[in-house]
Amino acid sequence: MQLTVWTYEGPPHIGAMRVATAMEGLHYVLHAPQGDTYADLLFTMIERREKRPPVTYTTFQARDLGGDTALLFKDAVAQAHARFQPQAMIVGASCTAELIQDDPGGLAKALALPIPVIPLELPAYQKKENWGASETFYRLVRALSGPVVERSPREGRRPLCNILGPTALGFRHRDDLIEIRKILEALGIDVNVVAPLGASPADLGRLREADFNVVLYPEIARAAAQHLEKTFRQPFIDIVPIGVGATTRFVEAVAALAGVDPSPVLAGVPSRLPWYSRSVDSTYLTDKRVFIFGDATHALGIARVAAKELGFRIVGLGTYSREFAREVRAEAALHGIEAIIADDYLDVEAAIQAAQPELVLGTQMERHVAKRLGIPCAVISAPVHVQDFPARHSPQMGFEGANVLFDTLVHPLMMGLEEHLLGMFREDPEFHDGAAPSHLGRTHAGPAMEPEAAPPAPAPAPIVVEAAQVTVAPIPTTAPWSADAEKELKKIPFFVRGKARANTERFARERQLPLITLETLYDAKAHFGR
Repeated sequence: MQLTVWTYEGPPHIGAMRVATAMEGLHYVLHAPQGDTYADLLFTMIERREKRPPVTYTTFQARDLGGDTALLFKDAVAQAHARFQPQAMIVGASCTAELIQDDPGGLAKALALPIPVIPLELPAYQKKENWGASETFYRLVRALSGPVVERSPREGRRPLCNILGPTALGFRHRDDLIEIRKILEALGIDVNVVAPLGASPADLGRLREADFNVVLYPEIARAAAQHLEKTFRQPFIDIVPIGVGATTRFVEAVAALAGVDPSPVLAGVPSRLPWYSRSVDSTYLTDKRVFIFGDATHALGIARVAAKELGFRIVGLGTYSREFAREVRAEAALHGIEAIIADDYLDVEAAIQAAQPELVLGTQMERHVAKRLGIPCAVISAPVHVQDFPARHSPQMGFEGANVLFDTLVHPLMMGLEEHLLGMFREDPEFHDGAAPSHLGRTHAGPAMEPEAAPPAPAPAPIVVEAAQVTVAPIPTTAPWSADAEKELKKIPFFVRGKARANTERFARERQLPLITLETLYDAKAHFGR
């Protein structure tokens, strides 16, 4: 574990909270100090849930460490059971309380409550949030799915499946679920249980009744699906239906497993993405350099959409989901690049700068990085902020999700082109900042105005760092730019301007030039164009 300004994943008990918050009739008792209750804000402020998570904290303080913290935990469990009357409980410790080694599972078992109590052992200093969610869901399924029973014969009834993986605080999970339900209904397949989202502990006891399982988010539900396959001989499908191609493969695989005809869903492919990507406007998008980073599910899905359905060129692909590093590395190799497996946003930022992409598709952290670098960006994966939980229907999966993805991936580039054109014409007599709107006519335009020079960019605020604590590597000095060189640089299209600036500054540094002039810009262009 390391301290950082930003983090892609929280500790594993946050993953457990995502599962508990998604379910009904389940309560989580978390042995945690007073400061660890911050996690409530993730659900009430970021996801904008109407009620707080079903979590009881022991909230011990420093003065309690000299007493019996185990008794505090037992009291909290007993009081939570009496107050909330849940169908089942999960118990565990936060990363701070883990150091006390109070054994929440053993303490809860000693209370002999009349409901299932599932202990969670989540090593906070080795694992992270998605693993915590996966482990929690697996433990719940293992404890509550019940004994093996004989399923009713398939003949004479519609196929029956479970949908596994959606959680609270999941990126577009609510909307993805709506789309997948529509597809299954159109195929004539009934949904037995959706879990964890909206399921109760009693519902988990009915999982064994389904014919097969659909895993939408492998990071969360693959371990549970493997347990159900081994225990109840339920096959599962974990094709993630992101994009038209993957959704088509998903429909075909589900139909084959259920023994139904996929043609009612696939007829006409109800998505506008294929037509748009073949249209005249798409020639502007072809071979655009794209950098993709996020959780494994979305990074892999978006990479395939970007490369195969929109004609982008993948110049960077990575994930913070280390458990899926092998799959991401295999996908990156298909694009002739090396995957970035990292949970440090500074490493990802350095990789973005080195790749010089024209579009970044990532998390909210890459949104900030891309903004600072002047590169168009769209968010395609958690971690996200409140704006990525829209009130409107905005799925990532299914055919409607493909329409949303087209807008998500293409609009930043189109808006970036518009900004570039505005920049090109900023000094034109008719388009400069002081000109009146053209639709008002010349009588309203006022006297002719000379375009004003753009004010100099404000200097960045100084960053104060304790010298005794941090060793800072020396930063190579870069020669200043002359006014005419800066003016000429602005005429270069935005999507290669960053690379042109970097190459020119590198050219000047290597030759120890005191000033980057217009001639330096041309010389650098000729040098790197060989």
